[in-house]
Amino acid sequence: MSSKMSRRKFLSTGAKAAVALTVVPGTVLGKKFGYVAPSDKLNILGIGVGGRRAGALNGMQSENIIGLADIDWKYSAQTFSKYPNAKRYYDYRKMFDELGKSADAVMIATADHTHAIIAAEAMTLGKHVYCEKPLTHSVYESCLLTRLADKHKIATQMGNQGASGEGVQKVCEWIWNGEIGEVTRVEAFTDRPIWPQGLNRPKKGERPPRTLD
Repeated sequence: MSSKMSRRKFLSTGAKAAVALTVVPGTVLGKKFGYVAPSDKLNILGIGVGGRRAGALNGMQSENIIGLADIDWKYSAQTFSKYPNAKRYYDYRKMFDELGKSADAVMIATADHTHAIIAAEAMTLGKHVYCEKPLTHSVYESCLLTRLADKHKIATQMGNQGASGEGVQKVCEWIWNGEIGEVTRVEAFTDRPIWPQGLNRPKKGERPPRTLD
């Protein structure tokens, strides 16, 4: 640097360089260096964002979370506070109406029986979808989502994190590579589901929480 450059000129030049870096295309800096241009990030909507749902969003926090919908804002308060720039909704349909055109993808982690219908609506809008399991309740719903994903040429994923673990992948590679010989029989065991199933009808009524819309 020339010793004749003034402090004012140095600060001015540095500021202009900083501005230039914020608008330079990602192809110039290169994603291999860990830089992702703001224009390369996905705009994501989250539906059902309390509890486990917050964990699903954590895997997407490097993107732009632009909208969050949940019917219980008290249950979802921690997630809302983590993404203060995301617009909040009780009804995901209103969120689709207002932010649908701006969104690239949708994360769905609502109650099990609502997965298929919300996923179908998102796919029909041409949005990529990540949906927690179980994906559907019937074969018809599964076929419907398959046809919609193919029709609208979108990427979809169901939240089967267990099947993506290192141990599972290693066993698959052993079998594919023939490292344990020809496999003729496989026995599998599971402790799932770990939450109560087939509950009886409650003997007395329970009022919904006041925070539930």
